[in-house]
Amino acid sequence: MLHIQAHCTGYRPLKIHEFQSRDLLERAGIPVPPALLAETADAAADAFATLQRDHGATLGVVKAQVHAGGRGKGGGVKLVRTVAEARDAAAKMLGHPLVTVQTGPEGVQVHRVLVAAGRAEALPEAAAA
Repeated sequence: MLHIQAHCTGYRPLKIHEFQSRDLLERAGIPVPPALLAETADAAADAFATLQRDHGATLGVVKAQVHAGGRGKGGGVKLVRTVAEARDAAAKMLGHPLVTVQTGPEGVQVHRVLVAAGRAEALPEAAAA
């Protein structure tokens, strides 16, 4: 987590979502893999279809955008290979609480997901083949 110094009161955490940090990196000239933000399951499916068409994505990662670590272990990061899988993964996250070690048992409501492009060649099982 990034920290900024507050006026003589110590440090305060600066909370930004992954999609916001990716934008900052991109504006600084640092390359980041393509990704699109979605607020509905259909928009997530459309986002993955766009990543397939425009960027040659052979797989994608649907990521809940919440201020909490442990998203993967909590079910907030899902690898998808088809538009239907992207829609299903987003539908299971959006509008539902994501419970992680940092959220407590009540979790944090997921309002947005980031759909990031990937390539199957980057997976460990592809390297072994």
